Amino acid sequence: MKKLFTNLTFWVLTAITLGVLLGHYYPSVALQPILEKPIKFNLWISEFEIKTTFSEFLSSLFISIVKLFINPIIFVTITLGIISMGDLKKVGKVGAKALLYFEVVTTIALIVGVLVANIIRPGDGVMTEAIQGGDISKYTKSAVAFSWWKFFWDNVTLQVLVVAIVSGIVISGRSIRHKVVEFLTPVSKTIFWGLHKVMLLAPIGAFGGMAFTISKYGIKTLLPLAKLMLTVYVTMALFVFVVLYLVLRYYKVSIFKFLHYIREELLIVLGTSSSEAGLPSLMEKLERMGCSKSVVGLVVPAGYSFNLDGTTIYLSMAVIFLAQVFNVHLDLGQILTIIGILMITSKGAAGVTGSGFIVLASTLSAIKVIPVEGLALLLGVDRFMSEARAITNFIGNGVATIWIANNEKEFNRHKMGYAFGHVERFEDIKTDNLD
Repeated sequence: MKKLFTNLTFWVLTAITLGVLLGHYYPSVALQPILEKPIKFNLWISEFEIKTTFSEFLSSLFISIVKLFINPIIFVTITLGIISMGDLKKVGKVGAKALLYFEVVTTIALIVGVLVANIIRPGDGVMTEAIQGGDISKYTKSAVAFSWWKFFWDNVTLQVLVVAIVSGIVISGRSIRHKVVEFLTPVSKTIFWGLHKVMLLAPIGAFGGMAFTISKYGIKTLLPLAKLMLTVYVTMALFVFVVLYLVLRYYKVSIFKFLHYIREELLIVLGTSSSEAGLPSLMEKLERMGCSKSVVGLVVPAGYSFNLDGTTIYLSMAVIFLAQVFNVHLDLGQILTIIGILMITSKGAAGVTGSGFIVLASTLSAIKVIPVEGLALLLGVDRFMSEARAITNFIGNGVATIWIANNEKEFNRHKMGYAFGHVERFEDIKTDNLD
């Protein structure tokens, strides 16, 4: 019993359950305002936002605190990784390989989403008048042409990534590199120590996030679009347990053991509907299971901008779903056009508030055959599908890091054995990197 009550997984699961019960039976309590207006301010390292209702307050407070750690961890990890790597050509090689991997896997995710949506056809027979719509004007107004420059300036994590890479490259060629390492190493340890303390608040964040979702949207809103939700969840499960299973299987790493290893982070992502809530812990656990610091530091932050597998699947399925709802027949050429457009627009889904709907609006505007107004049908259930997107994005970035670390021979399988419970003592771990 003592082991159970000191297990973070147990408390997060309990918090999620209590959040569902509160949201369903006492929605007025969950939506009770406790602030007159949201507290919001921008630091370069993070955007801090605390929302007004009781449930949102708890969830947004936890996520905002975790966000404070994300960019400092990215900067310190990448800078130390590049300095320790030494060979700048290898840094460029890892970065190029990561971008190529992201493009290939997200394209597969797009194709999977389109195929499954056309096979199951969740939009057939949906009665639009039975679904409560919503105001989509704020999304359509923002649905301008995709701009890499705007994407960069809206994405603070990407800016930190670039600054860290440049800093690491510049310091690597200077005599002060050893002093920088001596300074940043204890700083890194202090940041992760603070993160561990903050993660003890994860059950509170998960409770608030789940209570808000259920209380505001209600379980009844799921029924008209239940087929779409089921299709999205099934598709993302297929992607994880087939596509990502095969990706890890190539290097004889078990997807099931990896998921068990990051189970606490997955529950936090589920409860908060935010993959960012688990990002710092994911980076630490990937290092602990054998991925080198330099690979983790480069691949994970870049993946949060360019490797959004779950979001990509959802975007492709949403477009096909709306076409089916409005009885718009898409020929092969139009489907290929949609895939091509989403290959570009989906890359902007990490850098803009309300990004999913903005990307969908811009995509529908570009193909000009599906009414943009159809987005109102998705507003009610989007929050219920955001958990699936966040979890799939989270797992996808972990898998990408493991694959690239193995491919670069920057993976210690003895550490993986200890992390997965195959090695009984930490002292049995060898320090050499084995492929």
